[in-house]
Amino acid sequence: MPERADAVLAAIPLLAVSGIALRTAIAVTGVGTGLLGVPLAPIGYLAAFVLVVREVLAGPVAERADGSS
Repeated sequence: MPERADAVLAAIPLLAVSGIALRTAIAVTGVGTGLLGVPLAPIGYLAAFVLVVREVLAGPVAERADGSS
């Protein structure tokens, strides 16, 4: 049975690639211009970074380090 840590570790690379995948999808379909797709690539990396920071500061590891159970 998957645990929370497994889900978080799987979500990090998925979030990082999601911005590039969305940018590519927009460019391939021709719906948006390259100018619209430019800010989408860093959004995935930012989302992955926010997930990591949230887990470190407010996740179960932080709760165990704090001493409150």
